[in-house]
Amino acid sequence: MSTRFALSGTTAAKGMALGRARLVQPSQISVDTRPLPTAEVDAEVARLNAALGTARGELAVLRDRLHGALAREVGEFIDAHSLILDDPELTDGLYDLIRKGRYRASAALKMQSDRIKAAFDAINDPYMRSRREDIDHVIGRVQAALARDTTPAERQIASRVGSVLVSDNVAPAELAHLAESGVLGVIATGGSPLSHSAILARSMRLPMIVGAHEALKHITDDDLVLIDGTRGEIIVHPAAQDLARYRAHQREQARGTEALLRLKGARTLTRDQVEIFLLANAEQPADVAQARSLGASGVGLYRTEFLFLQRREPPDEEEQFAAYRELVLGMGGLPVTIRTLDLGADKADNSGIALSDEDNPALGVRGVRLSMRKPDLFATQLRAILRASNFGPVRILVPMVTTSEEIAAARALTDECARTLRSSGFEIAEHYEFGAMIEVPAAAITLPSLIRQLDFISIGTNDLTQYTLAADRGNDALGILHDPLHPAMLKLLAQIIATATRAKKSVALCGEMAGDVRYTALLLALGLTEFSMHPSSLLEVRQAIGNCSRAELRKHSTGLLRAQTRAAIERVLERMRS
Repeated sequence: MSTRFALSGTTAAKGMALGRARLVQPSQISVDTRPLPTAEVDAEVARLNAALGTARGELAVLRDRLHGALAREVGEFIDAHSLILDDPELTDGLYDLIRKGRYRASAALKMQSDRIKAAFDAINDPYMRSRREDIDHVIGRVQAALARDTTPAERQIASRVGSVLVSDNVAPAELAHLAESGVLGVIATGGSPLSHSAILARSMRLPMIVGAHEALKHITDDDLVLIDGTRGEIIVHPAAQDLARYRAHQREQARGTEALLRLKGARTLTRDQVEIFLLANAEQPADVAQARSLGASGVGLYRTEFLFLQRREPPDEEEQFAAYRELVLGMGGLPVTIRTLDLGADKADNSGIALSDEDNPALGVRGVRLSMRKPDLFATQLRAILRASNFGPVRILVPMVTTSEEIAAARALTDECARTLRSSGFEIAEHYEFGAMIEVPAAAITLPSLIRQLDFISIGTNDLTQYTLAADRGNDALGILHDPLHPAMLKLLAQIIATATRAKKSVALCGEMAGDVRYTALLLALGLTEFSMHPSSLLEVRQAIGNCSRAELRKHSTGLLRAQTRAAIERVLERMRS
């Protein structure tokens, strides 16, 4: 009889999953290092071309299978991988290694991959680190295609149905595909709960534990594994009491789902009858339909980037107008906040809009900085948004604001576009609201002066956290540092909310914190009344708010802000729950 044992990790997506372990060991592809005879060069090039074509085809199939939220969350990663497969820096080097160096395809792939990754490693930049991971995923896909005779993809997928995947890391594109193939949960030896894969797993309700460093050493194929996302624990060969706890969890989940469904369309009220407004983050029509059906108070963040990605030319005014009009009509008179283009070099931009040669794109020309460098592009988008305002209440949100001058310039261009449209005979709303994303520490600190130029603000906690703490949220090694419960973050959030409240301007929070019920009571205690989140989190957050007394929580705000360590903050939160 197998002996029960437990491994620890960090919860990336809560929930429990029970299944047979399916291990994906890193670097399992064998590399053929034998010299390539001249007579076999053409055949080897053809073999490489076939593998590249197979990899492209797999990515295209993945893209076609994604709908709604998954298309938004995963699409840009699939597109980034497709661009790498077509990058001459990769492919030309491969052909040279085969034709001139007489390397076989698998060896050429490894050598070219090592060269590119070495170049990325020489640059101290978070974006380049993420591109290095993309190279690993893309080369691994092509290597697998080369070895397809011995490891058929169909057999691999079939073996994972009803299983728990154990791997070193999982790309977002692969995560979506695995979930569709029946994988019940994921255990990763690396990764961060703040990575894109972790965010996607949460939106998919797929239990995931990261940072389980010993998992690949101690778990073997076909081991029965229980993921406990609540405790950040992995039970291998679970005992009767573990299985009983899992069955109890399933029953509780079923009851919880029924209770949540009863909250569809309900007002969001605290226990002491204070109304809280739950808004949706959206990007695709499916998100809008889901938000409306679940009773969202509006759209708090509509990302416009999807219109600009995966294309050679930016969308014209008419195409953008049609998309924004459908969004406004889809919300049936509820307010819609449209964020202007937030495209940077970290997106799979194929149109050439974003700068591609920045040393540090995360701190580079993105958001309003990029828009103001391309005024014609910005004006086209603003005109389309303003025209859509004739069909329902629209708010214009400008991202990555740092200075008063940026706000003034963006607002002046918006007003100029409005005057031009009216003089040209277009119907637009008599009044539209203009706001800014507060995601740069400088904007948060100087908000008392900036807010006089704004009608509303939205807090982007994902970027605000990484900029305030100087910790890249995609860097596994900095996962502990990238923490929204850092005392500095709580002080900034409290200051932002208080400044907006005093100025009688609305303030919403649209980062990951808003849709995570672990932070709901904390945000209520700090005075927040508008939460914007992925539609899938709306009912759960509504339920959590209904269990809270805002008046009682507000009494704890001083204690939260006086706390000087994360542990002290956790103690205050524990008192709030009792």
